[in-house]
Amino acid sequence: MKNLKKKRVIVSVTNDLSTDQRVKKVCESITKLNTEILLIGRLLPESKKLELPYTCIRMKLLFNHGPLFYAEYNIRLFLFLLFSKVDIYHANDLDTLLANYLASKIRRKPLIYDSHEYFTGVPEIQNRKIVKKIWTMIEEWIFPRLRHIFTVNDSIASLYNEKYGKSVKTLRNIPRKSNTIYFKSKKQLNIPEDKSIIITQGAGINIDRGIEEALEAIQYLKNVCFLIIGDGDVLPKLKKKVQELKLENSVIFRDKMPYEEMMQHTHHAELGLTLDKSTNINYKLSLPNKLFDYIHAGIPILASKVVEVEKVVKKYNIGLIIKNHEPKHIAEQIKLALKSNLKTEFESNIKKAARELNWEHEEQTLIEVYKVIEK
Repeated sequence: MKNLKKKRVIVSVTNDLSTDQRVKKVCESITKLNTEILLIGRLLPESKKLELPYTCIRMKLLFNHGPLFYAEYNIRLFLFLLFSKVDIYHANDLDTLLANYLASKIRRKPLIYDSHEYFTGVPEIQNRKIVKKIWTMIEEWIFPRLRHIFTVNDSIASLYNEKYGKSVKTLRNIPRKSNTIYFKSKKQLNIPEDKSIIITQGAGINIDRGIEEALEAIQYLKNVCFLIIGDGDVLPKLKKKVQELKLENSVIFRDKMPYEEMMQHTHHAELGLTLDKSTNINYKLSLPNKLFDYIHAGIPILASKVVEVEKVVKKYNIGLIIKNHEPKHIAEQIKLALKSNLKTEFESNIKKAARELNWEHEEQTLIEVYKVIEK
C-alpha cells in the first residue's frame, strides 16, 4: 500500500476484545499497510480496560445472551457501519457477517470475512433447530457472494470450498515469535516446584474436550500436577471430581488470564494437553490455539486423534497421539511422553516447529489479500 492514501478498516467482533489474540494480531498486521484501524466489539460488566495501539469501540448492549443479543448487536453494528468513514470492512465470524455484508453492499466497499470456526457446526446450536436454521440461512445467502475469505485451517477451508465452491484461504491462529526475556519462577506463580506440570488452557474448558478424562488420569500418576487455566462449562464438574478423587494436591485451577500471564505458566509445564473429542464437526476439524501456545512455550504435546492437530504433531514429531480417552490410557501416554529420552527428542523438534509456525510467516497470507484489494 505504499504511496497510497491511508485506508480506514473497520474490524468487528462480538466479544469484548480483551483476550482475542487472533483479532489483535490481525489488526497489528493490517496497521503495517498504511491503514487506520477501528475495532468494534462489546462492553461486558466484567470487561477489562483496553490498551491497544488503535481505536476501539465497545458497545454496551441491553441484551448479552441469546437471539435478542445477536439481533441488537447486528442492528446497531449495521447502522454504525453504514454511516462511518470506511474503506474496507473486516467481519469476524458469522455473527458479525450480516451487518457487514449489508453495509458493504450499500456502501459498495470491499468486505473481508474471517471465519474463526465452522460456525454452523458448533455444538451449542446442534440441538436448537430454529437457531441453527437461521444461521445456516444467513451463511448460505451471503457466503457464495463473498470474494475475500479466511478461515483457521485447511480442513474447514476445504469444507467451505466443497459446500460453496469458493476459494477460502487458511490463516491459522499462530502466536508471534516469543520475545519474552524474563520468566517468573514456579514459586512466584505459586505452582509446585517438586512436580512435573501437565497443562491445559484456554477459554474452552468445555464438554467433550477430554479434560474430565485427563483429570481422572492424574490419580494413576505420581509427582504430577495438572494445571487447568481458563473457563468453561465443565469447571464445576471438574472441581467436584477433584474432591471425589482426593486430588486437591495434584490439580490446580486458574481463572482465565491475560495471554502473556498465561504463557508464563505454560513455560513451566513439561507436557501440554489438547484432547478434543470428534463428537461434532467443529471439534473434529478444530485446530486449537493452545497447540501453538505449547509449541512456542517449548513443551511436548499429548493430543487426541483430531485431523488438524494430529497433522501438526506428526509432521514435526513433537508429541504423542492417544488412541482413546480411557483415563488409564491417557495416564500411560503421559508417563511415556515424560520419559527423558523421548522428551528430549520432542523438545529439540519443537524448536524447529516454532521457527516455522509463527505469525510473522502466517500474516503474509493476510497481507497479500489486502494488497489485492488495493490494486
